[in-house]
Amino acid sequence: MNSIKIFKCLSDSSRLKIINSLMIEPMYVELLAERLDLSTSTVSFHLKKLMDADIVSSEKEQYYTIYSLNEEIFSLNLKDLIKDNRKEEDILEQREKKYRDGVIKSFFQYDKLKEIPVQNKKKQIVLEKIVESFEENRNYTEKEVNLIISDFHDDFCTIRRDLIGFGLMERKDGIYKRKIDV
Repeated sequence: MNSIKIFKCLSDSSRLKIINSLMIEPMYVELLAERLDLSTSTVSFHLKKLMDADIVSSEKEQYYTIYSLNEEIFSLNLKDLIKDNRKEEDILEQREKKYRDGVIKSFFQYDKLKEIPVQNKKKQIVLEKIVESFEENRNYTEKEVNLIISDFHDDFCTIRRDLIGFGLMERKDGIYKRKIDV
């Protein structure tokens, strides 16, 4: 059930008239056209839209195709129809990904960091992108770390410190290593 499709479909007066007629009894196109004072092509067009939204179904009987309402949709209350069936986690995840993509797009140009963000959340996102350049389970000297970071930005000292400060990398005895859970 696609609620948006249903509401879009219901926002037409001719379709509402057809639905009201079908509430009385199932009908074929010619009878609906006669009762609603519409052309058969117009009724057929609107019935197609109603069928695409699963509001109406059809059944062939001898020479006619009989259209009837999908009673299941009309037995739902408005709360059931507008309820978003997506999981809350999926919605939050999509929102977070969209925000993250926006931050990366605004701070990076041609894979080069334009400026170091001031806001911590944006800085975290930028640093997470930079740390992806480091292999997991590999040790790096400070010189190697500086070389990799300098591909992104000239201020490699600040970024190197921030990578440690934000817990994205660890340093022990002058050896740097990307944290695995990042």
